[in-house]
This record gives sequence, C-alpha cells and structure tokens, in this order.
Amino acid sequence: MAEKQTREMTDTSKGTQRSAALFEEAKTYIPGGVNSPCRAYLAVQDTPRFIRRAEGAYIWDVDANRYIDYIGSWGPMILGNNHPVILEAVRQAAEDGLSFGAATEREVQMAKLLCELVPSMDMVRMVNSGTEATMSALRAARGYTGREKIIKFEGCYHGHSDALLVKAGSGLIAGGGAPDSAGVTAGCAKDTLTARFNDIASVEQLFADNPRQIAAVILEPVAANMGVVLPNEGFLEALRRLCTAEGAVLIFDEVITGFRLALGGAQQLFGVEPDMTTFGKIIGGGMPVGAYGGKRAIMETVAPVGSVYQAGTLSGNPVAMAAGLAQLTYLKEHPEVYNHINAMGTLLFDGIREILSAAGGKGEGNSTGKLGSGLHGGCTVNSIGSIGSLFFTPQPVMDFASAKASDLTRFAAYFRAMLRKGIYLAPAQFEAVFVSAAHTKAEIEATLRACAECFGV
Repeated sequence: MAEKQTREMTDTSKGTQRSAALFEEAKTYIPGGVNSPCRAYLAVQDTPRFIRRAEGAYIWDVDANRYIDYIGSWGPMILGNNHPVILEAVRQAAEDGLSFGAATEREVQMAKLLCELVPSMDMVRMVNSGTEATMSALRAARGYTGREKIIKFEGCYHGHSDALLVKAGSGLIAGGGAPDSAGVTAGCAKDTLTARFNDIASVEQLFADNPRQIAAVILEPVAANMGVVLPNEGFLEALRRLCTAEGAVLIFDEVITGFRLALGGAQQLFGVEPDMTTFGKIIGGGMPVGAYGGKRAIMETVAPVGSVYQAGTLSGNPVAMAAGLAQLTYLKEHPEVYNHINAMGTLLFDGIREILSAAGGKGEGNSTGKLGSGLHGGCTVNSIGSIGSLFFTPQPVMDFASAKASDLTRFAAYFRAMLRKGIYLAPAQFEAVFVSAAHTKAEIEATLRACAECFGV
C-alpha cells in the first residue's frame, strides 16, 4: 500500500503545459525567463518547472505534478519543506511587522545562538545572502591583515561578487578563463589566486610566489558546487597549519555544509577550526539571509567598531531571524535529526552505488552502468551524510578537473528520465542532492526504483 501511494504521489502524467506557458511569458520580462541561471534547465535541455508549493519531502508544480524533492531550496530545508515549527515562527513574526530597518531582539538571540553552536565564532554580523557574507568576510580579512590577495579553489563557488567569479563552480562551470563572467574586469580579479582543491602543494606554491601578500584562503570545506567533492584526509588540517604559519585568515564557506553535516558544521565534523565562517539561507530556514563571523580581533575591524565598512538595510530582517531561530533551535534540541538524515543519505547513495554495480560494473564506489536511454559509460557517487552527487565519469572525483570530466549529455538524459518519474533533482551535473528530515524510507525506495529503471536494472 505504501509503495502504491508513493508511486501515485510522484506521478507526473499531468503534463507541463502551464510551466511551459509561464516560461515563455517570463522570457519577455526576465533575462532568460528566470531569476537565477540554473533554473532555466539549459544544461538538461528541458522545460523548467514552475513551482506552486512544497510540503515535507514533496514539491508541486503549477501543473499539479508532485515530485520527491532533492533540492530543498538548494540545501537549507534540513527539516523538510514548510516545516510547521518554522512556519509558525514566521507567522508570529510577520504579525509584528515585516521589516523595521532597526535593531531587534531576535538579532541578538540569533547572534548568541550562532556563536554558541559554532565555537570558532566569537562575533557574527548578519547580512542578506551567502554572496554578501563571503564578500564581506574577505573584505574584513583584507582589512585585518592589511593585505590584498586571496586564494580560492577551482570549482568552489562563493557567490557572484566580482572578485570570486574566477574558476568558480555551480552554474558557472562551462569552461576556463579568468574571470568567468562578462562585466568583471581584470582589475577586479587580479588579486584572486586559484589553487587546486585537495592539492596542498598548489596552495604552498601560491604563498611562495606571493610572500606576505595573501590576506585569506577561502574554501568550501566540502565542495558542493562542482558536485559534492570531499576533502582528502589531512587536507583541511594542512590548510589550517599553512594559514597560521603565513599569517593569513582561513575562511570556511559553510553556506551549504553549515548545520547540515553537523550542528557545528563541517568544521565540527572534521575537527578543523577556521578563523572566519560564512553562512547563507541555511540560518534562515530557507529565507533570504546570511551571516559571517569569526575571531573577535577580526570582527572588530568591521564598522562601526572598526574601519572595514559593511552595511545592509534589511540585515537581520525580523521574519528571517524568526525562521532561522526556529530551525536552529529545533536542530539543537533534536539531535536525532542528524541520525535520520545521515541514515537516509546512506540508504540513498549506497543504493545508487548498488544499482550502478548491478548495471554492469565493479569497483569500490566507482560503478559502471548504462542509462536507460542507451547511453553508456562509467559513473561514480560521492557523498557525505545527507548530501551527495552522481557523476557521469568512471574516475574518482576529487577536484575541479575530475568533476569536469563528467559526461553532461548523459547527466541530462538521466535528469530528464528521473524528473518524469517524479524525482526532482538539481538541473545541473555540478549541484548536490540534499536529503531532509522529511524523507523516509518510502521516498528513498521510490527514488531507487526510479534510478534502477533508468539504468535498466
């Protein structure tokens, strides 16, 4: 009975006429018809689905098709979509007012909670997005050190501020070049140095070539914008030692990993303490919000205490603070959430590995299979806890170059096949799959059935 209900709930036989019509209309008024490039479905040659509502592990489009949701607003929906605790907190806050442009008690409560949950942070500043958080953190690091250059890693995405659009991940993975975007001047990007993820020697070489010039090293401790790529054993620890020795600020971008891999983020999971940390919508239960924080000496360079200017009219928005406080407090009080999402992640990603192996491959995690469309080749699965990626390449994926070896045509065929079976994945090879607390064995098993059908198992 449960299997039948799940299949009924993920039926997408109602068509996509309304989504298609909205997309055509949107293209008249919005560049490309979307307000963020990945939503255009260009990488998967399909019609973007216009979403009407979401609940728990499911999401519905405007044509009334229902899907099992593995995007979760790109990660922050740890508790699932429209969780009642968060929804009630938002309702209560909205009744008091949507925005004040002034200090509120909730900002203080949020700052105190963040510093409690993330011990590396002595102070924190609220902003409005992950992009704003990383941009502001780097400015503070430059102000603190008096240096100009920064190091980022190929394939790590830290938002769309000019200086960080150099060999960036996420929707920008399309080829080489520095900077990656038109409109970004060479002058903006000249102080951005790029190293190879999981290659400490490449970082050491940049420090050697730019003595006493590097203000900060910024990275996703688990890269999740070139697909999910885990740090090699000892890599984060080596970065910590190197930054300490060179007097550079180590910044962990935990926009995706924060409060998901552990209550204290990836830094708690790996036992490596950065000097600064950035967060995004994950601290707002999915609402538009971000934050950056770190050691007191660094944060006290920020205005109005110090000379590093950063401001925001809507920073610390009361409704977003209420949503974030509700989600983070719930996670703090219910540690069993992590047991559940990690168990469901293991069930999903190990299940996909087994399907790939059954489809014709052998190996330790790098399995070979053939897609139902007739496309052939190897695949590999990277995962940690409740996030992971299926790469359409037989080789281990451990950096930007190996991620880019993925067969994008095969991924697009897989995406379309899964979407039509009611599985809502990110419409790009280089994004992550997110499992939430609302996903149960029923949803995971339905997803694995769909995956098995795609690979002819």
